[in-house]
Amino acid sequence: MAAAAVRRLLRGASSTSVSNTSRLLSSTTSPPPHRSPNTNSPVAFDWSDDDADGSSHLPPSTEKKDELPPPYYDPFNKKPAIAEPSDPTNLQEVFHKMRKEGLTDYAIKMFDGLSKDGLTHEALALFAVIKDRGSMPDVVAHTAVLEAYASAGPAHWRDAVRTYDRMLASGVMPNAYTLAVLVRGLAASDRCAEAGKYLVEMLDRGMRPNVATYLAAFEAYLRMEKVEEGKALLETMKGKGFRPDEEAVRGGTVKRGQVFDGLMKLLFGK
Repeated sequence: MAAAAVRRLLRGASSTSVSNTSRLLSSTTSPPPHRSPNTNSPVAFDWSDDDADGSSHLPPSTEKKDELPPPYYDPFNKKPAIAEPSDPTNLQEVFHKMRKEGLTDYAIKMFDGLSKDGLTHEALALFAVIKDRGSMPDVVAHTAVLEAYASAGPAHWRDAVRTYDRMLASGVMPNAYTLAVLVRGLAASDRCAEAGKYLVEMLDRGMRPNVATYLAAFEAYLRMEKVEEGKALLETMKGKGFRPDEEAVRGGTVKRGQVFDGLMKLLFGK
């Protein structure tokens, strides 16, 4: 399995990345003007309120990394790359596990997501940083924290946005997976305006949101009965070259009835 291959490779990088990323969210200092977007930086991560024992540093792994070729991903495989937390709202447990076990699973999810969206070059570049340098890219660490907040429910949507803002302030550039996680998390929290804002940012950054991401946002507009605002967002996105894929929308929309009809009317005027 491709996920297993990546997991074996990442063992060496995972433990060292924990000590470098265990203090991020407490940082209030300005970052240096130039910083690589690819590898771990000295920026502080902090899951401080979520784990009281203070033991965030694991000893470096002495296991020799496997010399593996880039794994192959089947884009038609619907099985998740890794298991989701049993209770994503329990942030103390999520962050404790992140400290203890490292960021390997999050790197696998990002690699898998980029690959299945056809972003092979980005996925292999991520893999190369880990394989060749033995370090976890900063984008993985920041996105892991963002995803934890995004998955924890509506009470934490501001934390997700704040994490994203601090990521940018630290000089770490998001990829399409990062922004998709943020958009879907905001949409699930019924923050449709915020989800729409980051959909537009994806386009401004030259990224094409996948069908699951833009459907999540437009479904939020429908739930909140803000159809006109949703139409305005669509027109803004079209002005930036976006066109919804009707076949993909039909295939990606598991709901039918009023929600499906509303989406078709909003996106395609049908």
